[in-house]
Amino acid sequence: MKYADAYRFGKEALTAAGIGEAELDARLLLETVCHTTRNDLLVHGDREVTQEEEKQYRDWIARRASRIPLQHITGVQEFMGLEFLVNENVLIPRQDTEILVEEVLRELTDGSRILDLCTGSGCILLSLLRYSNDCVGVGSDISREALDVARRNAKQLGIRADFLCGDLFEKVEGRYDFIISNPPYIASGEIEGLMDEVRLHEPLSALDGHEDGLFFYRRIVGECPDYLVRGGSLYLEIGWDQGSAVKTLMEEAGFHEVRVTKDYAGLDRVVSGIWF
Repeated sequence: MKYADAYRFGKEALTAAGIGEAELDARLLLETVCHTTRNDLLVHGDREVTQEEEKQYRDWIARRASRIPLQHITGVQEFMGLEFLVNENVLIPRQDTEILVEEVLRELTDGSRILDLCTGSGCILLSLLRYSNDCVGVGSDISREALDVARRNAKQLGIRADFLCGDLFEKVEGRYDFIISNPPYIASGEIEGLMDEVRLHEPLSALDGHEDGLFFYRRIVGECPDYLVRGGSLYLEIGWDQGSAVKTLMEEAGFHEVRVTKDYAGLDRVVSGIWF
């Protein structure tokens, strides 16, 4: 089978399965299998795909057609220009979450102590440590399986960080200059309406924000003053319709200069404030 024919097969199979980005996913899977780039489809479409490559590609296309996320098939996802290992035990890093990292980096100073709650794959914490100097980072998560992924990512990226297994602040000691979190924030009643790729293949514990989606925000905002230095900052990723509610929670708890930051689509994405 020629390279262009393999791509055509993958695109048609994913289109027939109702995959929204069939062309893109077919191309990315083919490039991963064959260790090629986008240019190969344009310039070397007549190259022969080996039998082994064709077999793996057909298998991957079948898995993607069954709604397994692309990133779970390839095992990686790019975030903040870095490659992170992912699997079914962690949320797949989203581009929207880069807004959270970028906002923290605007204020992050060398040597800061950073605590990342619900760290998952570690993508937020490890990105902050990679793009800063001499900062100390701790990630906390209730899932041991997620922390295994975070530790593998830290090792692969050559970044030193500590990871604690506990419920939010359960195992945390000391005070931090920055506390950051992308907690579960989807209301329980909305889980069933999520895409199959998310609902069936990403960890429910990282999605479900209980009845109104604000359960973890209430806990974090209420407990974090015991773990922030005076003048320390709290940064929270939020759902598009939660900006006002989370801002009010932080203001009522005594945070100052509370602000809501929008993402590139113009939707509320981050709420942050300072503790004095």
